[in-house]
Order: sequence, then structure tokens, then C-alpha cells
Amino acid sequence: MENCSVFTEFIFLGFSSRHDVQLGLFVLFLFVYVTTVIANLGMILLIKMDSRLHTPMYYILSNMSFCDVCFSSFISPKMLADFLSETKRIPYTACTIQMFAFCIFGDVEVLMLAVMAYDRYVAICNPLLYTVAMSKRLCTLLILLTYFMGLLDSAVHTFLAFQLSFCKSNIINHFFCDIPPLLALATSDTSINEIILFIFSTITLGCSFFTIFLSYIYIIATILRMRSAEGRRKAFSTCASHLCTVALLHGTILYMYSRPSSSYSMDTDKITSVIYTVIIPMLNPLIYSLRNKEVKGALRKTISTKLCHQ
Repeated sequence: MENCSVFTEFIFLGFSSRHDVQLGLFVLFLFVYVTTVIANLGMILLIKMDSRLHTPMYYILSNMSFCDVCFSSFISPKMLADFLSETKRIPYTACTIQMFAFCIFGDVEVLMLAVMAYDRYVAICNPLLYTVAMSKRLCTLLILLTYFMGLLDSAVHTFLAFQLSFCKSNIINHFFCDIPPLLALATSDTSINEIILFIFSTITLGCSFFTIFLSYIYIIATILRMRSAEGRRKAFSTCASHLCTVALLHGTILYMYSRPSSSYSMDTDKITSVIYTVIIPMLNPLIYSLRNKEVKGALRKTISTKLCHQ
């Protein structure tokens, strides 16, 4: 117990100990993080400024962009600082906060995709009732529900993780305070943590995936009944961006958290973690803007208005 009380901080191993590799990764991930912040905040401002984008879909999308900024900001700045640091230390309390925030925004991101799938279902299958069915009040309630579920899930995982004993080592083979590498470091029994992690991640991913799957069964059936080729093309186009994000996020998170601890490989998991903590938050606004004529039109209008004023 005396040894356990010594550790007031954790040390990350990160990606590499070579200075030249760390410097190269710093430049790369700095570019990714800056792009993430600019692209997502730009999406939020664009949706707020253009009245044509004041619809339920873009209201949900702006909240997803906010989630992406927060999600990335609790991971990337510390990771960037560690690339330039000899010892990648994080205080015990800061590690707790990082894990807590990571779990919240990770869950919200997953559940928000389900809300967006339901929105697309209503828009395509019941277009005449869209504005009534997807009211601002309902959208807000759905988004608040995702945050409540994320908060509950995060509180349970964080509380259980930091009840463990870390007696032998405080070196985490990762670049942030994630649950699996922390469980691998613990010297006390982690079976309850692993069971709860599997159950909660399965429920969260299962609810999200089931909602998305069911929504798209109805969406595809409706699209196939459309007589207009242009209507089918437009409907598929609006869903393609969402499906890209679903495939990326669900695939990586399912791989990370819905498997037994015996199959963990920290070096492989670090690469997988980069995808959903750093890359996906950057890709989301780019995917939705590049494949969306309304967003591109609103962006051109905003730019031309600014140029005219100058």
C-alpha cells in the first residue's frame, strides 16, 4: 500500500522515443488538430450564419462539430506537448479528467450518429411531416439524452478505473488516459472493469447501430420506390456522408472496446486510437461539407458576401 501511494502521476510511452520521429509526428498532428478546430468551428459558424441551414439536420450536425472539437481538444494538445517533452508526464487528477471527458464525448459522438440516422429516416420516409416530427424541442431533447448517457457511462468507467491499485508501475503504454491501457497497468483485479466496459460499450454501440440499421432499412426501401432517378440520387447522396462516418467510427470503437483484454495489443491499439480521437474529428466536417451541395453553396455565399463588403 505504501508503494501504491507513491504514484501521483502517470508517464506515457507515446509513439516513439526517437527525437526526429517525434518532431515529424508533432508537425503532422499539429496540422491535423488545427484543421480539426478550424473545420468544425467553421461548420458551426456557417450553420449559424446561413438561414438556409437552420434545419434539424444541420442543428444536429453543428452539435456533432462541437463534440468533435471537444473530443479532440482533450487529447491532441497534451499529445502535441508530449512530442516536444523528454518525460511525458500527466498528473493523476489530469488523467482522471482526460478519461472522463474522453468517455463522454466518445459516447456522444456514437449516439449522435443514431440521432442523425433517425433524422434522415424522417426526412426521406415522411418528408411532409419532417418539420413537425423533427422539431427543435425534440432535437434538443435527443441531444441532451446523448450527453446524459455519455455522462453516466463516463462516470461509471472513470470511478471504477481509479479505484484500482497501480503498485508496480505508472508507465502507460499509450498517448492518453484510455481505459484498456490503464487496466493493463493495474495490479488489482480488473474483471469487474472489463465486464462493465464490455456491457456498456456493447449497449452504447448496440443502441446506436440498431437505430442506424433500422432507419436505413426504411430509407433504402423508400428510395427504391422513388420513381425519379434524380430523387433517388439526391437521397443516396445525403445518406452517403453519414454512412462513411458510421463505418469509420463504429468499426474502430467496436474493435477497441468490445473484445476481451487478452486480445489487447497496445502498439496496434495506439494506431487504432489515433483514428477515432484525432483523424475522425478532422474528417467529419470535411465529409459532410464536400458531399453536401447546401453546405458548399452556403460557404460560397458567405465568402462572396465577405469579399463584396471588402
